[in-house]
Amino acid sequence: MSSSLALPARGGSSRLAAIVVGLCWLVVLFDGLDMFIYGSVLPHMLETKALGIDPGKAGDVGSYATFGMLIGALCSGTVSDWVGRKKTIIASTAVFSLASAVCAVAGSLGVFSLGRFLAGLGLGGLLPSAITMVTEYAPKGRRALIVGSLMTAHQAGGIVAGFVALGTGDWRVSFWICVIPLFIGVPLAAAFLPESMSFLQAKGRTDEARALADRYGVDLAARAEERQAVADRFSAVTALFRGGRWMQTLLFWIASFGGLLLVYGVSQWLPSLMKANGYNLGSSIGFVIVINLGGIVGMLIGGRLTDKFGGSRISAIWFGATAVGIYSLSFKMALPLTYTVVFLTGMFLFSAQAMIYATVAHRSEDDNRATAVGWTSGMGRFGAVFGPWLGGHLLATGSTTAGFTAFALAGVFSLVFVSLTGLRRVQATPPSSVPQRELTVTG
Repeated sequence: MSSSLALPARGGSSRLAAIVVGLCWLVVLFDGLDMFIYGSVLPHMLETKALGIDPGKAGDVGSYATFGMLIGALCSGTVSDWVGRKKTIIASTAVFSLASAVCAVAGSLGVFSLGRFLAGLGLGGLLPSAITMVTEYAPKGRRALIVGSLMTAHQAGGIVAGFVALGTGDWRVSFWICVIPLFIGVPLAAAFLPESMSFLQAKGRTDEARALADRYGVDLAARAEERQAVADRFSAVTALFRGGRWMQTLLFWIASFGGLLLVYGVSQWLPSLMKANGYNLGSSIGFVIVINLGGIVGMLIGGRLTDKFGGSRISAIWFGATAVGIYSLSFKMALPLTYTVVFLTGMFLFSAQAMIYATVAHRSEDDNRATAVGWTSGMGRFGAVFGPWLGGHLLATGSTTAGFTAFALAGVFSLVFVSLTGLRRVQATPPSSVPQRELTVTG
């Protein structure tokens, strides 16, 4: 698939790509911290009945946050294709940072829930735009690896969240720490993050793209015909269903539903499920750190293998391994063995979903790539809403086995649907505003 930007192996392009990936990695780290902090402090909140919370209410609060992520993800991709990747990334980071302050000062569960919903808007809005940005600056043949590298930041944020929860021992202090991105990530991105050259060219802002290229010594690819931006935001969405795209789009959405049910359900409820399964509170929070360490390793391995063998194939294998790992955790094991299983589960869990994003980004056009990734993430957020709610209500019944089994079945569910995306080659018709050419999609 062609790109409007050539990134040859030269100093200027390498420096520009490093700036983009580095800054996006930083804000996604903060995204991961904010996402995982609730699950990390939740066992303590439940133990002290902070704000009158109980397992059922905790599941509801988690669902409010992921419902906000759903809205944020659905809107951000389209907005990013409209106003730019940079502005969307900055605004999203500011929103979830300010929302953490609302949680920190909350005097009631209702206000706390509102804060988590607002945080969800920013969290859901950031990731699709950041993935799109780094994809558009990634060298050919390295897109999945670059996306995997970016997503290690999300898991690093989860590790930081575990240490924050253990170190502070106070959930309000933990949420105050999550306000820090407002004073670090936002100013740095505003000052140093360049806009996507692919976006600028797709919008016809070629002078700005050329000025950015000249600044960093990057060659813009010669184009036989200038690509015009998708006519409007609605067209960017309908383009996902034109020609042979509709089946691929729906399959990725369904697979993403199961994948995000897993990611957000397990992220929120792993410490509480492990505590209910007989492990002490320190070990339960330690599992958050270990599962995210596994996630970092899995992102790097999964990204490299996806670039070599195809996203559908690798993602399907990863979901299958995730299902086995999660179901294994329903059995009480010696602590060293449990940590090993948690690490391996994390290695497959998070990268399985990330490789869906990488594959969608790779198969999309410059002028609606953010919309494609955003809607895949957004439709998957229905699973992210359902996962925390499901975990809370299963835990409320006192059955940890049922919780682990339900999450394992979600892995099998996504395995089936992501496998279907790679069964056949699809001849997709590009958007009408794009010069007509054959687009072959493979796994």
